[in-house]
Amino acid sequence: MKIVICSDAAQTRRLAAQVLAQQVRSKPNSVLGLATGRTMEAIYAQLAEKAQNEALDFSDVTTFNLDEYIGLAANHPQSYRYYMQEHLFGLINISAENTHVPDGTAEDVKAEARSYENRIAQAGGIDLQLLGLGENGHIGFNEPLSALNSRTHVVTLAQATLRQNAGMFNNDMEQVPTRALTMGTGTILDAREALLVVTDAKKAEIIARVIEGPVSALVPGSALQLHPHCLVLLDAAAASRLTQREAIFWQMQHDPDLRALLSA
Repeated sequence: MKIVICSDAAQTRRLAAQVLAQQVRSKPNSVLGLATGRTMEAIYAQLAEKAQNEALDFSDVTTFNLDEYIGLAANHPQSYRYYMQEHLFGLINISAENTHVPDGTAEDVKAEARSYENRIAQAGGIDLQLLGLGENGHIGFNEPLSALNSRTHVVTLAQATLRQNAGMFNNDMEQVPTRALTMGTGTILDAREALLVVTDAKKAEIIARVIEGPVSALVPGSALQLHPHCLVLLDAAAASRLTQREAIFWQMQHDPDLRALLSA
């Protein structure tokens, strides 16, 4: 795990967009794993800007989103398919057939989970998986106590997740779907590279447990300690509870890959 502590959230998002853009430039037919959320909106806006102003070409890129609410159609304003269309897919030159989001309205959601896992495999696996972190430590919708070797599956969302996401449903928890389809933690760990982006002081305690605590199903994100090529981008607020900041800053100054990222 390599970690960069940025001065602020803006730098964190800029570096994340830079990493994703470099992946597409270096491998035009990349398979990207994508995430949703407020942090991702700014990252996607920068990717769309690069597509417009820097000829960043997504025509051969394939994408797989982490998750989708069960029961929401693709045209529902709070579905993740709708989110992706609004914030990225509709702004870049990507083929619709190359964009994959689990079908939350599938008649057999367990079969849809198996199919999604198979589609990822048929695409050759994910080259770079973009991740955010839930306030309870979830990645994707893998809630605490989810198996660390799980594949794409149906999950019942934790109360903490429902509260966190209620703002997108008029602050009414009754409107938030209670189940979702999500890539499993094992599926996420299979990605050749992982990029975790975390900002804000409210995530400081949980990201400290993810990075410095034991690997545990209680903190699903801690499984990323096992990933051989995981880059973590934090703003100063999110990094404030880490005890190893001095060691992280040393690595930032002396690791060639991190120095190249920060100087680009």
